[in-house]
Amino acid sequence: MTYRTDRIEALLDEGVREKVYPGAVWAVGDAARIHASGTTGVLDPDEPEVKMRLDTTFDAASLTKILAVWSSIGALWEDGVLDLDTPLGTFWNEVVDHPLGAVTARQLLTHTAGVPLRSQLKHLYGTDPHTIRAGVLHEALHRPPGEAVEYTDRAALILGYLAEHLSGKSLDQLATEQTWRPLGMNATRFGPLPPAVAATCAPTELDQDTNAHLKGTAHDFSARLLGGVCGIAGAFTTVSDLAVFLRYMLDASTTSAGAGFGPKWTDYSLGIHTGDLQPERGLFWHPAPGIPHDEDVWVHYGFTGTGMWISPSKNRWAVLLTNKLYYTRDRQPLTDIRNNFRALAFV
Repeated sequence: MTYRTDRIEALLDEGVREKVYPGAVWAVGDAARIHASGTTGVLDPDEPEVKMRLDTTFDAASLTKILAVWSSIGALWEDGVLDLDTPLGTFWNEVVDHPLGAVTARQLLTHTAGVPLRSQLKHLYGTDPHTIRAGVLHEALHRPPGEAVEYTDRAALILGYLAEHLSGKSLDQLATEQTWRPLGMNATRFGPLPPAVAATCAPTELDQDTNAHLKGTAHDFSARLLGGVCGIAGAFTTVSDLAVFLRYMLDASTTSAGAGFGPKWTDYSLGIHTGDLQPERGLFWHPAPGIPHDEDVWVHYGFTGTGMWISPSKNRWAVLLTNKLYYTRDRQPLTDIRNNFRALAFV
């Protein structure tokens, strides 16, 4: 297996020079191992002597949806506890006689449930976690289920609540016990991080309240509002832990202790589940943009500047972790780098 390592390094170095991000960590590989990896730039421009490292911890942002929610829902599905096409109101008392009761887990996983597009948790429900949960589960739908594909953080938040309901465990406990610990993902955890770990974490956006960049505390406001743990965001991870996760997805025999989900869930998720609706979606994963879906490269991104790709047919995966939010919320510069990185990783 060969990779255009020199071109990957040049591409990511250019992102540092153009201030798309202070630094980046990347890796590419297959089911057997990491074949190439590297770093570029610095952890924090205010400390230019501190370089990015392969073991730097990043705010995973929406990769939490995969690492915690998708994996936990998959375990419940494989165990026969959850049927993806049964309306939630037939088995979940909290949503009985509410609009969400007509929605299915599959519709949430494909972003076709019609739930509101914006979280706005504090604005709508206040700051009490119990009140927020009730508000989210009882809110009116934005549109009829199954009508359109519209990405919304609420889908993962609701599925996180569902996983907690069905398992009797909190989402962080469930993800840790069923996925992260069995796979040896020892650096992956929900925040806020302990001070010693937070000090070496890649900083994200400037916090207006403290006038300091967030380090070890989730950038996502919903995650912070809910104490650091929710289906939307809140997890922190490293490139090596993501490599373990993706290798397991390609070949479950790569670890002696399997996760709660297995090959059946991976195979089922990495396929189109949205029929004729556009854009096409798998179960939380979606086809990498800019290439035909039959190329079999699937991706999920995180708002902080994270991303991971996987292709079962090519037996390849790739991870790119950046802290682009340190500079800007403008997505386009990183979008271009991501697409070029993917092209180099899956030649």
